Amino acid sequence: MNRALYGALPPAHHGPGYGTIRAMTTVTEQNPLSLDELRLMAERGFGDLVKAVIDLARGIMVVDAEMHSDQEAELIAGGSRQQDLWGINLYPDLPEDAWIEFDSMVNLRPSFGNSSRSVDDPSTREAITTLVRSLVRR
Repeated sequence: MNRALYGALPPAHHGPGYGTIRAMTTVTEQNPLSLDELRLMAERGFGDLVKAVIDLARGIMVVDAEMHSDQEAELIAGGSRQQDLWGINLYPDLPEDAWIEFDSMVNLRPSFGNSSRSVDDPSTREAITTLVRSLVRR
């Protein structure tokens, strides 16, 4: 991740998240994020949240884009399979038991057994939570 880029970004002129140029970042266990880095992304974007898409099969996450679908496309272009991808929102200032929101249009995939914007399967939610814990240092 080019972390120096975040210091050079202009603030949004029409409210948080609107028109801000951001570089998506791929997060791995070898290149984890700190909570402070997530806070900075949130401040420069939507104010209180950072959008992310998780690839459970590859154990990676893409963060910091205006739309989950952009992150999904980035991961698929890099070799991910759509059925392994899940969109979430991270709220870095909330307590650990409440900071992950399982809500994204990319999760709406009835053909893969998920019929809502949420993550319907409890074991998948738990796998996402476990992966996020390994990728973000709280």
